[in-house]
Amino acid sequence: MEEDGLSSIYKKENLRIIRRHMELTQKEFIQNFLVEEGENPIMSIAAFSNLETKGGGRLNEVILKTANKLSVDPMIFAMDPEEFAEQLNVLLPNSQDKEYIQKQGVKKSGINQLINQLTMYFAEQMMSGELKKGDQIESDRELAVKLGVGRSAIREAMKVLDVLGMVDVRPGQGTYISSNEADFFIIPLSWSLFLNGNQIDNIITVRNLLEIKAAELAADCEDVNYLHNLSRISHNIQRAQMEGDYSLFLESDLEFHSCIAECSGNKVIYSMIQTISNLMKRLSGTGMINEQQLKEIGDEHQKIYGCILTHDAEAASKAMQEHLKNSKERYRYR
Repeated sequence: MEEDGLSSIYKKENLRIIRRHMELTQKEFIQNFLVEEGENPIMSIAAFSNLETKGGGRLNEVILKTANKLSVDPMIFAMDPEEFAEQLNVLLPNSQDKEYIQKQGVKKSGINQLINQLTMYFAEQMMSGELKKGDQIESDRELAVKLGVGRSAIREAMKVLDVLGMVDVRPGQGTYISSNEADFFIIPLSWSLFLNGNQIDNIITVRNLLEIKAAELAADCEDVNYLHNLSRISHNIQRAQMEGDYSLFLESDLEFHSCIAECSGNKVIYSMIQTISNLMKRLSGTGMINEQQLKEIGDEHQKIYGCILTHDAEAASKAMQEHLKNSKERYRYR
């Protein structure tokens, strides 16, 4: 992962923001977040100061340790700094002072596993129809018994899920499934991606396979509204290409792939492509280099679009495969 990428710039800036928000010196931050139980600090003050200023190879390590001790998703550190600062008001309310941080200093072993376990538990209930968005979920006592953990661990995990928008914790009323139930399929993926950075290539491979299958299925689409939307997006791509409007082109590019997934008629493929695309936007930098590449991508899109309109599934699949292969040289994943 290249440390000059946009995501890395955000991470080091957000690391500095959260330390200052908690009114901790660099030394205090290291003592509270970067010391394993019974061990020495993992880095010196000078090394940490350099990391906050310039980033570096150990940035992700520090982000993961900090996120683990705060029981939050490491993905938030890749957010735009303004959004991140707003999230801190939820993650670290005023009552969470330095004394509280110190009490929370011991790593919550298993918190990541418990959060994944809860998300999959709720997801299974929603897929079976036992739960739907807006429904109240079981009490922390019942969940603790079912999952074989303590009630305090359940409450801690639910606070994280509340911050992430998966559930709605209402004091005195109970906890409810968020209105955006798709989050239950996003969080386990994002958690895995950040804790296992070596999975990025594998996730891209899965995404490409889904994109190719989506194009094949989209060739059988007869939904007038979906096809009309695809036509609109294709027109925008052509216009952006002619006018050299990079902003419109990149926006339409994302829409194009999303619409093809929608045209596939397979909701699982659509959801997975959306999920992975959202994750990759947090971790990648686009490598649009020149007008020639703009033209190449536009032409490839039109070829895919033409195959879908003529209902040629095999050609649509091959055109998408060719497009993704070429794109690998045009985009630098970080």
